[in-house]
Amino acid sequence: MAGVTGFAFALIAAAVWLHILTPLQTASLTIGYGLLVQGYGFWKMRHAFDWSRVWPYIAGGAPGVAIGINVLRWANPAYMRAGIAAFLVIYSIYGLTRPALKPVRAGPAADVAIGFLSGALGAMAGFPGIIIVIWCGMRGWTRDVQRGVFQPVSVAMLGMSAIGLGVTGSIALNTVYLFLIGLPALALGTWAGFQLYGKIDDEVFRKIVLWLLLAAGAFLLISLW
Repeated sequence: MAGVTGFAFALIAAAVWLHILTPLQTASLTIGYGLLVQGYGFWKMRHAFDWSRVWPYIAGGAPGVAIGINVLRWANPAYMRAGIAAFLVIYSIYGLTRPALKPVRAGPAADVAIGFLSGALGAMAGFPGIIIVIWCGMRGWTRDVQRGVFQPVSVAMLGMSAIGLGVTGSIALNTVYLFLIGLPALALGTWAGFQLYGKIDDEVFRKIVLWLLLAAGAFLLISLW
């Protein structure tokens, strides 16, 4: 589904992996796979890339990643994921039931703040795109514009997170083996998702995003039981 919407891979995968892997292994895998998925998505959507929209998120995301990596070492992952899950469920239900509202108008300062939160969340859990996905939807942008923003930003933040984990020696050899085993399935799923993307309009895209957010939040809550 990441090929269709540009996100949700890490959330859904983490909900399963947390039953059998450590939080650090889960974060490492979601960051590694996310780099490939988002990198491919960015290349496919490069026609929609606009640096003037992207730079505030990256500027805010860099310090967020640095803080997130440090928090990952001591934070209770169960509390962190419970908070994320509750937020996703509440937001998605609201988005699916509410009437259409006017797009939010905001400047670079607000985008920098969103980037900071996304960077911290990306480093702690491998979910850098979720907050930006929600924010882009609130701005009222079309699906191509949204993906032209959150996919390159996700690539940048995931790259910074991967470097941070590598520098701190947090990536174990067995995690690398698991990463290699999952590559074929990742490639097939991403390709199939992009084949579906060209067949949906903006409203269908919005609803798919919200339903995936709801499913991801529910999966995360279930994984904590």
